[in-house]
Amino acid sequence: MTKPKKYRTIWISDFHLGTRRAQAEAVVNFLNHNDAETIYLIGDVVDGWRLAKKFYWPASHSAVLKAILEKAKQGTKIVYITGNHDDFLRRHSRHARAQGNISLTDEAVHVMADRREFLVIHGDQYDRVTTNHRWLALTSDFMYSGLIWFNRYLNKVRAWLGLEYWSLSLFMKQKVKAAIGWFSRFENRLVRECQKRNLAGIICGHIHKAEIRMLKNNIFYANAGDWVESCTALVESLNGEIGIIDWRKTSAAGSKVG
Repeated sequence: MTKPKKYRTIWISDFHLGTRRAQAEAVVNFLNHNDAETIYLIGDVVDGWRLAKKFYWPASHSAVLKAILEKAKQGTKIVYITGNHDDFLRRHSRHARAQGNISLTDEAVHVMADRREFLVIHGDQYDRVTTNHRWLALTSDFMYSGLIWFNRYLNKVRAWLGLEYWSLSLFMKQKVKAAIGWFSRFENRLVRECQKRNLAGIICGHIHKAEIRMLKNNIFYANAGDWVESCTALVESLNGEIGIIDWRKTSAAGSKVG
């Protein structure tokens, strides 16, 4: 195996281990080919909602946890930040002590190489549907899972026709949220939170869409995406630049990364 590409920081989110939609093999492949001084797992690593309904845990999902533990053993600082799908951990996070190089928390403040400070959090705390209407969030998650199942067959046909991968499930999810003004309200809450804490920006997951851009009032926003469909991560280079890795578009050896 080629030597892993080294970064100052990696942010990776939304594995949803414990579900059939998790791209566990891709996560392991990514971790094998990329390394960092600090790796933030930004929530929904394990899908407690699904596991509570039906237990599903193949060997590939254990391999993800093994790869993470191996990183910690080799000296990488692992920061596990809780999300809404693994909110069962939040009852322990406030009192959890770091175990070696692994820590559990609900949020963190990351100091960039240029000394800017960013809030690192899953993001569900600023999603009023998740926080105030759990039943609706559960229903939406069930519908999203159905669309992902259909999406697999749709993209088999697209591949046969020589077309690129396209996510109907993500398209529908984004369209519905845009129609009800969800994104603008979500972003406004992020801006207010960063201003309240005097932070330069926020790095999160939750919405399964990787992007980097400036919000109003020059608040920096970055989302790590997910490992259900997009297989993306955020990275901070050794000189402090933040970028997105789209692992589905790289070679197995990661030769196109960076």
